[in-house]
Amino acid sequence: MKNIIMFETSWCPHCRRAHEFIEELLQGNPAYKDVQIQYIDEELHPDIAKQYDYYFVPTFYVDSAKIHEGAVTKDSIETVFTEALS
Repeated sequence: MKNIIMFETSWCPHCRRAHEFIEELLQGNPAYKDVQIQYIDEELHPDIAKQYDYYFVPTFYVDSAKIHEGAVTKDSIETVFTEALS
């Protein structure tokens, strides 16, 4: 199982929506509860954010691979979890 890193900001509406989708997916699939998610607010941790190549939040990395960047859907978040489980 791989880890997920989510880059976000506190004011981003897409980030808030991503959190809602994550909660829905965690409730709907017990296997997802074992996936570790590291949430990084790029404004609080610019030193970490600068080490990654992205322009929009939320951005999801699974290990070192960027899986999704920008506005989210429930399906796009599920793709991130599926990749983490593979």
